[in-house]
Amino acid sequence: MKFTKTLSKGKFIKRYKRFFADIKLNKKIITAHCPNTGSMMGLLDKDRDVWVSRNNNPKRKLKFTLEIIKAKSNLVGVNTHFANKIVYDGLSNNLFDEFRKCDSIKPEFYFNKETRFDFLIEKKYQKTLIEVKNVTLFRESKIAEFPDAITYRGSKHLKTLIDAIKKGYKSYIIFLVQIQGMEYFKIAKDIDKEYYQNYLIAKKFGVNFLAYRCKISPKEIKIEKKLKIIDE
Repeated sequence: MKFTKTLSKGKFIKRYKRFFADIKLNKKIITAHCPNTGSMMGLLDKDRDVWVSRNNNPKRKLKFTLEIIKAKSNLVGVNTHFANKIVYDGLSNNLFDEFRKCDSIKPEFYFNKETRFDFLIEKKYQKTLIEVKNVTLFRESKIAEFPDAITYRGSKHLKTLIDAIKKGYKSYIIFLVQIQGMEYFKIAKDIDKEYYQNYLIAKKFGVNFLAYRCKISPKEIKIEKKLKIIDE
């Protein structure tokens, strides 16, 4: 996924009211939209390098959007709205070993009245559901983690993917690691013990779990490498 416009580099000041971030850009302080509903644990230290995009739509109150933060020498993509676009690009260009040459890719598939999954893909009469989880947390060297806060919605998705298996679907969770330099992935069970327990149950029922790292730059973010998942 390529950025349509050149990103501008600045210095992070603070995040507040969840969706606002003050950034020093060209010696001025601007307020950017922060498109990330998570805690962004470990990313919000003052004076970190950041990259923002600009949108000149007159209807927008905030002209800038926070896209990338540099943390511990690693670039981190923080725009969760891009996660599905990155995965769709990867599916379309056969960047996932597990999903090469799909017959069809359907985004935002309604499995039932209450649950919508990010993708339904079809190949040789097999229907596969994919739910994408954006990952920005790393507390140990080279180990990415999810979630960075308690996620009731995440647990619900795991339970529904088990139901989908019983109805003949294959089920996948893709942990999209938008962090440079990571080699491993694990569930942050100290942050959300219930999610970890549901993860183990889902795994026993046949839900598949994948972790893929992104290649990140101010020009593009794309699927780069499959990571090993650590179960503890």
